[in-house]
Amino acid sequence: MPDRGVGKRGFVAEHNLLTPQQREAGERSVALLEERDLRTVRMVWVDQHGAPRCKFMSVADYAASLRSGIDFSGAVLNLDTTNHVFALAFAEGGGLDIPELAGFPDMILVPDPDTFRVLPWADRAAWVLTDAYFDTGAPVPIDTRHLLRRQVQAAADLGSDYLSGLEVEFYVVRRDAPGRIELSEIGWPPPPPRVSGFQQGYQYLSEVRLAGLSSLVDRMRDCLLEVGLPLRSIEDEWGPGQLEVTFDPLPGMESADAMVLFRSATKQICEQLGLHATFMCRPNLPNFFSSGWHLHESLTDRGTGGNRFVSSDPDHVLSETGRRFVAGLLEHARSMTVFTTPTINGYKRFKPYSFAPDRATWAADNRGTMVRVQGGPGDEGTHVENRLGEPAANPYLYLAANIAAGLDGIRRELVPPEPAGADPYTADAPRLPTSLWEAVDALEADPYFASSDGFGRGFVEYLALMKHSEIGRFLGEVTDWEMREYFEFY
Repeated sequence: MPDRGVGKRGFVAEHNLLTPQQREAGERSVALLEERDLRTVRMVWVDQHGAPRCKFMSVADYAASLRSGIDFSGAVLNLDTTNHVFALAFAEGGGLDIPELAGFPDMILVPDPDTFRVLPWADRAAWVLTDAYFDTGAPVPIDTRHLLRRQVQAAADLGSDYLSGLEVEFYVVRRDAPGRIELSEIGWPPPPPRVSGFQQGYQYLSEVRLAGLSSLVDRMRDCLLEVGLPLRSIEDEWGPGQLEVTFDPLPGMESADAMVLFRSATKQICEQLGLHATFMCRPNLPNFFSSGWHLHESLTDRGTGGNRFVSSDPDHVLSETGRRFVAGLLEHARSMTVFTTPTINGYKRFKPYSFAPDRATWAADNRGTMVRVQGGPGDEGTHVENRLGEPAANPYLYLAANIAAGLDGIRRELVPPEPAGADPYTADAPRLPTSLWEAVDALEADPYFASSDGFGRGFVEYLALMKHSEIGRFLGEVTDWEMREYFEFY
């Protein structure tokens, strides 16, 4: 077959970047493209923020990418959440001590055919996740999907498979389309459309309120199931237009991949209906509450498939392995918050008596703790629920941080503190960071995540540099609060 001019000819085979299972999945995907008369494959790479970056490729170029990969700008690695360049890309090592990144070079993206999906909400289009490599065949060390893969393998090396389920809250609001405005009147870009909530006030778990959103909910249900996501439930939450979606547990990296597809699908489906879905933690709109992302997780035995968190001791809600895993989560709670809650806005969620944690605690079935244990002695469904995350988190970093912290507890045979009592908000336990800058300080002070068992020094320094850039921009802005507080008074 002639060279299509994408990627690097023969790159995938030369560096053995696809497993036999992936190669078979690739062949099936190419056959499906022809069978369904598809025209476009969206080749998605998830950046450091958890946002899907993408090229829309022809089906012929997708088929070629299974052999050669595709070229993709490495410049995105140097961008913070508003595309400000935070690293000196033209310095030695690209400002990140990574020689291959000097001068904004291209990466080579290799599709993972196991993630190939046909999109029911798009015209003759498919979707696939990719992994990033340098042209030497080496993985890009700050590709977060690679990072999660290493932690999943670390669990496997200890005889365990990682299992996780998603519970995600988000908001849907109406777009109030503005009237026609001449660009000469407003400059460029034009202002964003105004938004308003669906309903005002309390609406928790209301059948009538949820049924009132049937045009959206039914469309979401059908699309999510059609792309193979294991949808469990859709519920309405406290705020106007606030929804919660849960999924059945998935092994290894699959929950992170599912979260990427779920968020992207939800935003696109809402856009098509004239709505806007936001996974921002706490929008500043009337009666809006914070949204969280609770991660349900356990370890299974690689040999038997049994749940390693199930206790046979009636005096313990978790097995010894489970308790050590929890101890690791609590040990690294403050430093891992950067990965679970990566935005400045997300820290407005950690308030006492808010159903979100404010300190590193655990207990059986208590929604005020950071780690809530569900199940009990002899219950094969026993697992832990980490309630630390915000829905905007990078899924790969959120899961990887949980695995890394939990495995540290297992390796070091850590013992967790006593479970919190009825009121975890008064527990004598370490307080969670109250700001992103406090969380970054905690990460930089914790040697574990910078170790080889964690994420490595280079990645921690990279993430801290990016977050310091975002924090600096935020602290340099004059807010509405400051104007209200000081402008007239002084």
